Amino acid sequence: MNTPFAYGKLPQEIDFTNREKEMTRLKNNFNSGVNTIIISPRRWGKTSLVKLASLSAIKENKKLKIVHLDIFNIRSEYEFYLLLANEVLKATSSGWDDLVKNTRLFLKQLMPQISFSPDKQSNISFSIGWEQLQKSPDDILNLAENIAIKKDLNIIICIDEFQNIALFEHPDTFQRKLRAHWQTHQKTAYCLYGSKQHMLLDVFSNYAMPFYKFGDIMFLEKIPTADWVSFIQKRFTDTKKEISPAEAERIAVLADNHSYYVQQLAQQVWFRTGKRSTPEIVENAFEDIINQLSLLFVNVTDSLSKRQLSFLEAILNNEKQLTSKATLAKYNLGTSATVIQLRKRLIELDIIDEIQGRIQFLDPMYKHWLATRYFNIHW
Repeated sequence: MNTPFAYGKLPQEIDFTNREKEMTRLKNNFNSGVNTIIISPRRWGKTSLVKLASLSAIKENKKLKIVHLDIFNIRSEYEFYLLLANEVLKATSSGWDDLVKNTRLFLKQLMPQISFSPDKQSNISFSIGWEQLQKSPDDILNLAENIAIKKDLNIIICIDEFQNIALFEHPDTFQRKLRAHWQTHQKTAYCLYGSKQHMLLDVFSNYAMPFYKFGDIMFLEKIPTADWVSFIQKRFTDTKKEISPAEAERIAVLADNHSYYVQQLAQQVWFRTGKRSTPEIVENAFEDIINQLSLLFVNVTDSLSKRQLSFLEAILNNEKQLTSKATLAKYNLGTSATVIQLRKRLIELDIIDEIQGRIQFLDPMYKHWLATRYFNIHW
């Protein structure tokens, strides 16, 4: 059964909600060769935005090639070079013969070796040693630009989970190396994004870092409730079902306008609906999702210290002055310096973040579970 709501996978264009301004801005950057950095909390739709903008831009511009890299599992500079070279060559080659030709033409100094698997996927490795490649990675870092010049193309390299380069050995040196090459490119631009907002902010907003002011920074915001209401109602109507504006709004509110969870909750409500949804269906679907996630939330909570949990309890109780004497005493938080460290650590753990000057839970379902099931706070 094809459901009208998508989460946990890349959506089709019909599944995409709002983001018209962001889509236009990103496509304009792609067509103009402007470097772009996209920053937002995880599961707010960054990857979906990039993929759909890429498809649209390629349809409109036949000379545009877009390369997608996900470096979530990349743990070293060498692995990064291999992935970059492989994906650039695959995206800019018309077939096996062309890929072999391009590899030998643009990477001949690295003595490339090309292998093909039974599923016709190609992989490139290099006979040259890592020490030599590390000293002179120019051929790989300039590969896209050299191909673009030779073939009269414009290339965009989109790198997901870009913040992971901070985990490489000698990350500052590596970042300086990337910037030194990439900032000279005229026919190649870069779209960099990831799921760790606090790490990305440090990479791109800290003037002491190599990638400071590297490109146009886009901060994604939550999709407004009104847009979710119209989207949810339309998707129900398209599948011969009905949901009232109030129920659609309740879905958005319960999920705190979080893109992933709105789609998930809307899907579960849709599954439970025969012809017409009811408020009870919405509430039951929400509670079922919370129940399904409970074991995960228990494990997360068990990993936190007593003071970290007390700090979260204070946030859930809407304490305005977290470092005041009264709040410190009420929740046994220690000193104001301790509160600062607690906040920093919980941000690093992706439990909370500071968004538009306010501390917020990144996972609205965990927030609800922690408040109602763990602390027994009545909302």
